[in-house]
Amino acid sequence: MTQHRRRLTAWLLAGVVLAVVLTLYQADRTGVSEHAAAPGATASGTPSATATPAPSASPTTSAPPSPTTSAGTGEPSPTAPTPACTSPGTCGFPDARSTGPRIELERHDTGNMSVKQDGTVIKGWDIRGSLDIYANDVTVIDSKITSTNWWGINLRPGFSGLKVLHTTITAVPGKGPDNGGVNYAVSNMGGSSIEVGWCDISVFGNALSMGQGDLHDNYVHDIVAFRNQGGEWQHTDAVISGGGNKGRLTIRRNTLLNPTAVDRGATAAVGLFADTGVVSSVVVDGNWLAGGAYALYGGGPGATGIQVTNNVFSTQYHPAAGAYGAATAWNAGGAGNVWKGNRMSDGRPVEPPPAS
Repeated sequence: MTQHRRRLTAWLLAGVVLAVVLTLYQADRTGVSEHAAAPGATASGTPSATATPAPSASPTTSAPPSPTTSAGTGEPSPTAPTPACTSPGTCGFPDARSTGPRIELERHDTGNMSVKQDGTVIKGWDIRGSLDIYANDVTVIDSKITSTNWWGINLRPGFSGLKVLHTTITAVPGKGPDNGGVNYAVSNMGGSSIEVGWCDISVFGNALSMGQGDLHDNYVHDIVAFRNQGGEWQHTDAVISGGGNKGRLTIRRNTLLNPTAVDRGATAAVGLFADTGVVSSVVVDGNWLAGGAYALYGGGPGATGIQVTNNVFSTQYHPAAGAYGAATAWNAGGAGNVWKGNRMSDGRPVEPPPAS
């Protein structure tokens, strides 16, 4: 009996020990689980400032966004059109506020004056007359010219380096030599490039006339139609080139307006014509163009190296920029000819015109 009791007591003690071990084991497991469930806890048990987010159950590769659809159609929405431009100045193009002289002027009644000294600088003059340049490296800056001659400023053959900057060039309608009309605000008859920049130009029939030059940031406006002495309406263009040039003509960031009516001679805002030779090496970039029969004449069948890019064709005179369209005389197959990024002022893209 005593031996039986001893065995029972041993089994009871063994059971108690086993129960204690199991209890401690379970408590240890519970503590581990609670710690794993709180990865943001510090050793002291205080939560850290930033908790690490738990990973998603099944991470996936990001998919491209689905196309936006038009309301109620299920069809992809078209690309948003370029915002419309309402006027040159409000859309960042030159106007009366950004061109012309920046200083006070002193009146000079020069009449039709010839400049024959190389390096002459004319600054701050309010000229009643015109300038005929027979010299190199002449600069006209921060001035005003009111002409009743054929031109405002004319560079003669054999001379170079003319700069016309921050100057107003205008004429007196009815007082010019050609039956009261005047033709050229700036004419380049020389054999090299000239620079015309930040100028306010008005009245002249063919305002900027040259085969080569750097024409930038100018405001050409209020061209006035006139009949010549034979009674014929004269062609009008904000910029005109007759072809045959040996250098480059760059027309960039200008406002070029031709408001005259087609039946009174309006031709173009930019007219590139093969009148005296093939048109080549012309850049027409980032301009505001309006008016004319066509706003742009592109040089014709033989033209090469003509880059027409990023221009705004304005509807301010005609729905299509020009009376008959935005552009014509474009040689799409000409070497180096580029047509890109041109649009109407209402945001519509302007495609290159068909070959003429």
